[in-house]
This record gives sequence, C-alpha cells and structure tokens, in this order.
Amino acid sequence: MRYVVGYTPTERGADAVALATSLALAQGAHLDLVYVVKKGAPYVALNPEGSRVSAAEQEVLTAERQALGLVPQGLSATFHAREADSFASGLIEAAVELKAGLIVVGAASAGLFKRYTVGSVANALLHASPVPVALAPRGYQRTAPITRLTLAVGQREGAEAAIETAINAAKRRGVPLRLVSLVELDAAGDAGEAVNAAHIHANTVLSDASGKVPAGHEASVAVAHGRTIEEAIDGLEWDDGEIMIVGSSRLAERNRMFLGSTANKVLRALPVPMVVVPRDYERVASAP
Repeated sequence: MRYVVGYTPTERGADAVALATSLALAQGAHLDLVYVVKKGAPYVALNPEGSRVSAAEQEVLTAERQALGLVPQGLSATFHAREADSFASGLIEAAVELKAGLIVVGAASAGLFKRYTVGSVANALLHASPVPVALAPRGYQRTAPITRLTLAVGQREGAEAAIETAINAAKRRGVPLRLVSLVELDAAGDAGEAVNAAHIHANTVLSDASGKVPAGHEASVAVAHGRTIEEAIDGLEWDDGEIMIVGSSRLAERNRMFLGSTANKVLRALPVPMVVVPRDYERVASAP
C-alpha cells in the first residue's frame, strides 16, 4: 500500500511526514514523498551522481535529503520531484499514477498550534481528490503508530464510504474504533430529543458495523453535545495517537469531497488529525 505525502521544506511538510509515518507504521505502508515544482519554473531533472548541478537542482536535492531524513529507519519511502500546474494537482496526479490510497498534507502555516486553517492547497484537495485526504494539525510531531480511530457518524443516514473506510482501517490496524455523534444544542431545537436521536443513530451504526469487525474488536459509541460543535469537540477525550475520520457532504460530486458546515466547525476545534473520505469512495488495497 502507498501513501502520497505532500512535502515542502517547511514545518507544514514535516507535519505531513510525521502523520504519514504514524498512519503507515501499523501496516508497513510505503511513503511517496512528493515535492512539486510549478510548471515553467527553472527546474531540471537531477543530474547523474558526480556531475555539477544548478541552483534549482540543488534545491530539489536538499528537499530530498531533508524529506527522507524525517522518515524513521525501517519505513519504506521514495522521494519524487514532479512538475505540475499547482501543488494540489501534482499530489493528485501522483496519487492516481502510483495507485495510492491516501494523500497526506500539513495544515496551512497560518494555523494556530495544534489547530488547522484550510489553505489553498488543502482546499483544492478537498474539492478534487479522488482518494481520502489526511490533514495534519500544525505542530504535529507524533511518529508512533496510531492508537484509535474515531468516526464522526452524523445524525442522518448516509456517509457509507466513511463508515466502511473507518471499519476497514481499524480492523487492519487492530486499533479501537469509536463512533461519535456531535450535537450542536444551539441549533437543535429540542435539545433532549436531539441528544436521544444522536444516541439512537450512533448505536444503529455500531450495530451494523459489529458484523464487519472481528469478534472481540473494541468498538464504542459516544455522543458529544455542547452549545456549539466546537464546544462538543472540546468536551470529548482524545488520545495522543487518535485520528478522526469524516465523510464528505452530500453536496459533493460522486467520488469527490466537499466539507459540510459541521465538518468545517469540527476542523476548527479538532486537536487530532482528520481524514476526509470522498463521497461514494470505494476503497482500494492501499487505502488508509
């Protein structure tokens, strides 16, 4: 299995490599570290060893050394320098070409520590990627294997692609799966009824999922509520090695992503990485 990692020689690039490492270690996945050079830039393919290189080539060589230096010993990784119209398009093209099951990027550099801002690259990926996208919070440094997966199940039917992705990922890694339903009380009308409905829906999803995970695999349900979604997120307990999985809005085109209003609110408050799954996504062998 392969993960495409969007690398830049910045803190954001280091965050992406750390998250990809954490995701890959439990499965022995291969990391494809992709450094994108915009088309038309003074970029030339690397010269054979021992020959002189230009400043542009030296920049790529430095990026390669730094990127591979972030990968722990024993984890398979390859560095790729690619020309593309944009960073996002270069990552998508690489994912398709390499048959990768995940694209991993860091949050925008303007984000608060341990929080996100969806910059232009992440925004483009979230509207165009045909495979799941993993977003690392700014300052993410964990490189140990993940310890739990949390799936935001919502309060309505649907999101089957995200549910299947979460179940399969938890099963392959042997980590607990938590299903979380978030209730925004300020928008809920009858708060008691909304919380009860969230419990019912989450338990229904868990019941359906139980037949798809091995006997004895740990799976649980939590309903978090607050005046706002951000308050509900803050009220949950989070493991250091946790990943949250969300599905795309129903407004998304088939096999594409679109973050709905709830997911955007979650993203602003979430203290752990998030994986967004395209609508109607069918997992390939290398998926997360």
